[in-house]
Amino acid sequence: MPVEIRRTLTITQTTLREGWKNVPIPTQLVAALAIIRNPWFGRGHVEDLGPEIREQGPELGKLLTEMILNVTGDRLEGYGKASIVGMGGEIEHAQALTHTLWFGNQFRDAVSAKTYLAFTNTRGAAGTSLMIPLMDKDDGGRRSHYQTIHTCVPDAPAEDEIIVALGASVGGHPNHRIGDRYTDLREMGHDVDNPAGV
Repeated sequence: MPVEIRRTLTITQTTLREGWKNVPIPTQLVAALAIIRNPWFGRGHVEDLGPEIREQGPELGKLLTEMILNVTGDRLEGYGKASIVGMGGEIEHAQALTHTLWFGNQFRDAVSAKTYLAFTNTRGAAGTSLMIPLMDKDDGGRRSHYQTIHTCVPDAPAEDEIIVALGASVGGHPNHRIGDRYTDLREMGHDVDNPAGV
């Protein structure tokens, strides 16, 4: 079943001043969204979601990745993903299209990333908040790049839709000054390479 896309959106935020101070190098957050028809809507409990995942995941991943890179080019540093399924679907439907390598690897491979894609998935009506958590694409402990893109689409998702999204950052969060997890681990006497001590 080919993906049915109702609308795509690209949202860009540039921050020039934050916390009473100018940002020396303005930072940028970019979100790419696709509002699609839920391929499992109205079908009751579908045991095997695989066929739609394998068909629609790569197409959505490629489309949204291209939308992001059209804005950031090779300046991209942070990345993440999110989805919202309408009230006529299951959380599993939102997760199905984002928690799969068929989708995520389109983005990872395009930006030569080394970390996993941070994520959120939820179910809600039109206008539900979409939150895309971000982390550094190469270093999961780099706190400067822990950020969240927060937005919504007033008329989506409808009950038979899913919003599928990718997010990215150029630069870390503005005027960051909370250090990184490696400094904390060293100061607490933990092994940086084995923080859980297992």
